[in-house]
Amino acid sequence: MQTNIILIGMPGCGKSTLGVLLAKLLCKDFIDVDLLIQKQIGMSLQQYIDEKGVNAFLEAEADALCALNCQNTVIATGGSAPLTKRGANRLSALGKTVYLRLSYEEIEKRITNLATRGIAMEQGETLRDVYNARCPLYESIADLIFSPDAANIAETATALAARLKK
Repeated sequence: MQTNIILIGMPGCGKSTLGVLLAKLLCKDFIDVDLLIQKQIGMSLQQYIDEKGVNAFLEAEADALCALNCQNTVIATGGSAPLTKRGANRLSALGKTVYLRLSYEEIEKRITNLATRGIAMEQGETLRDVYNARCPLYESIADLIFSPDAANIAETATALAARLKK
């Protein structure tokens, strides 16, 4: 059986962008879980969070993760994928989990559309709050922690592919 590679990390860390390149380099398929969720719910992630609430969104995300049945695939998850026990357990069962770790300052630079991005955060929560709460969780379930180089995405994908082949 060919192993899946599951990319986890904060919104803006490059899971989707890096995932596509990584899939090409490793000759794997690619799935973006956020796109699967949007297709299932029939609206944008932010619209769903606004209308149904964060908890409903987290359950929809866990449902999407639990429904995945793939092999030899790079999976870009949403930043909140490991927030539910079901989601975290499914990530571990799907394959090798890679945490794309970036500094808070880099994440803050990359997320310019906080109000519309579809980030599962409660009213009054800041991006810093989300970062501080999630990073230890990402680290606890990661099989590999990798810090992407913001300068060159192609070189970053090549470096991660090399690490994964070891």
